[in-house]
Amino acid sequence: MNESRRLSGTGLLAMLVVYLVWGSTYLAIRYAVREGSGFPPFTMAATRILAGGAILLFIGLLCRYRMQVSRAEWGWLSLSAVLMWNGGNGMVTWAEQHAHSGYAALVVGTTPMFSALVESAFNRRRPSSGLVLSLLVGFAGLFLLTWPVLHRGTHGDLGATLALVAAPFCWSLGSTIQQRHPLRLPVVVSAGWQQVVGALGFLVLVVLTGEPRPHPAPEAWWAWGYLVLFGSVLSFTAYVVALRRLPMPVVMTYGYVNPVIAVLLGWFFLHETVTITTLAGMALILAGVAGVFRLKHSSACAD
Repeated sequence: MNESRRLSGTGLLAMLVVYLVWGSTYLAIRYAVREGSGFPPFTMAATRILAGGAILLFIGLLCRYRMQVSRAEWGWLSLSAVLMWNGGNGMVTWAEQHAHSGYAALVVGTTPMFSALVESAFNRRRPSSGLVLSLLVGFAGLFLLTWPVLHRGTHGDLGATLALVAAPFCWSLGSTIQQRHPLRLPVVVSAGWQQVVGALGFLVLVVLTGEPRPHPAPEAWWAWGYLVLFGSVLSFTAYVVALRRLPMPVVMTYGYVNPVIAVLLGWFFLHETVTITTLAGMALILAGVAGVFRLKHSSACAD
């Protein structure tokens, strides 16, 4: 791996955007889809990323960027879009009807660990003993965090937790596919088309689940607008830049920051409960993520 990619200033600036903005999107999603918001989850997600994708593609047209996607590129673009948006973001959006935003962010904070497993599978390489230990520590934190909900929660709580556990796997798989099969398109165009494809996938889910027509409350509209401009346009574009400019283990370090920001915002704005168990689970998950990053970073520097 070349040094310029590891130390890309553009990539690191993009990661700063991902760090700061994505942690706040969990709170915005919660405002948009919680009970009484008037926004069904898949309808909210479809309209949000369709608007975001359209803005990005319009920017691409104004800048006269290449807009055409080849047949081979459509396959990889669509696969990564469905995994990341419908599988990853879609499950989080659906789950936050029942789950607190901080809880959702903590569970999804296991993404770097799932990413390490996906990379090992793609490379057909058995995980090292250090990586296995880091994963065990992180998943112990995930178990500690989710056990009270799995043990005493309602069916809605259980379904939300299972969706939140599946979401980081889907996101990791889609991210790895995108990094291994980069598109020969400008970043804003690539991010725009991916969101359009994801929006089409959400529209299929809207029809299959029979979601009612939306009647969003004012605060849900504000959350929707924030998700369009900051979640879809700004931070997802930054994420695509980071995937192109930085190694995957470095990109996945957003798993350190996003849960902490989301827990603090959920506690401050929505008075979400933070218990000793929550803090202990967070500590173990972050320790597991730290171990994964340290091992992967050492490996990258040795290449």
